[in-house]
Amino acid sequence: MPVPSPGESISEVEIAQWLVKDGDYVEKDQTIAEVDSDKATLDLPAQESGIITLKAEEGDTVLVGDIVCTIDTTAKKATKEIKVDSADKSNLIKEIEEDKIEKKETKKIIDAPSPAAKKILEEKGIKPENVIGSGKNGRISKEDALKALPKVDIDSISKNREIESKKMSLLRRKVSERLVAVKNQTAMLTTFNEVNMTPIFDLRKKYKETFKTKHDVSLGFMSFFTKAVVNSLKDFPDVHSMIDGDQQIKFDFYDISIAVSGPKGLMVPVVRDAQKLTFAGIEKEIKRLALKARDGLITVEDMSGGTFTISNGGVFGSMLSTPILNPPQSAILGMHNIIERPIAVHGKVEIHPMMYLALSYDHRIIDGKESVGFLLKVKELLENPIEGLMNNNVKKSLEI
Repeated sequence: MPVPSPGESISEVEIAQWLVKDGDYVEKDQTIAEVDSDKATLDLPAQESGIITLKAEEGDTVLVGDIVCTIDTTAKKATKEIKVDSADKSNLIKEIEEDKIEKKETKKIIDAPSPAAKKILEEKGIKPENVIGSGKNGRISKEDALKALPKVDIDSISKNREIESKKMSLLRRKVSERLVAVKNQTAMLTTFNEVNMTPIFDLRKKYKETFKTKHDVSLGFMSFFTKAVVNSLKDFPDVHSMIDGDQQIKFDFYDISIAVSGPKGLMVPVVRDAQKLTFAGIEKEIKRLALKARDGLITVEDMSGGTFTISNGGVFGSMLSTPILNPPQSAILGMHNIIERPIAVHGKVEIHPMMYLALSYDHRIIDGKESVGFLLKVKELLENPIEGLMNNNVKKSLEI
């Protein structure tokens, strides 16, 4: 059975976990494995019913279309114990051992580095088995060797104390590579501001029950922030652009990536055409995507694209942070926790719920004037949502 394509631009996956054993009888559409792509962990369903034979091991990286298992569709589901005589058992054991040897030999060929890579790894004191090759059949190239970091001397750290070592998933490895690439390939800067959340608190307190009854979804903060972001991007189109070679790409649609927490870690599904959605529409779409992420049903298509990202570290208690860009996007807005703080209002000290905002941006394409102006616009809209986001008609905007 070949590995199906999880989505465009994905050419390989990693077998994260087999959910069946070699020789098991599987039903059609039964989930037989979890596979990691560089964007998400996905389920691998059986294409037919029958006896399964595994052709790949957990941790193996395989190309889309590779055969990772076979299913004998002529086999019937076992209803009683099958006795195997000693001769058959001996032959079976022999076949298993030969298969193990064959797999080991194949792995040696795949892992063999190029001569140039081998020399670099030897100079760094790195074993080839600790490097993931990007060449054909997993061959370690010179570039792979140059990027490889020396293996941590665990023994000198642990000093014979107990440790746990677990291979990072393909998703986590790809994320780490991208984070380093962002820092190395962009001129990332961050600008900060703060927003007084009192007006939004007042609106939510007054209308949240009616809104929930009407739309079967809560009136959260994200709909306000999404609308403020979309309106501000219209005024500052450079913040809503991307670099493609020597071209600057701008968009007349607003696909907003929203970071949500799932069982496999943080995921960033996309709210498509956010400029067309109402408050209720945004809240419903975010809820739908969050439930899919929670249940492990999020797809690559759900997370592909996106022209701007909103990340809410405040749900985890973060007071202030520097969000990192989500390439190829050029900017990301970081939300943080809300804390009551004393501020000066018309010459008097008052206590208000305040949130710090952070905008990270690629300075190659976005100037300081645009980044600061964009964040200031977001602040103004959030602090005056009735006029700025609701056109002075709260009930019509909330559809209640």
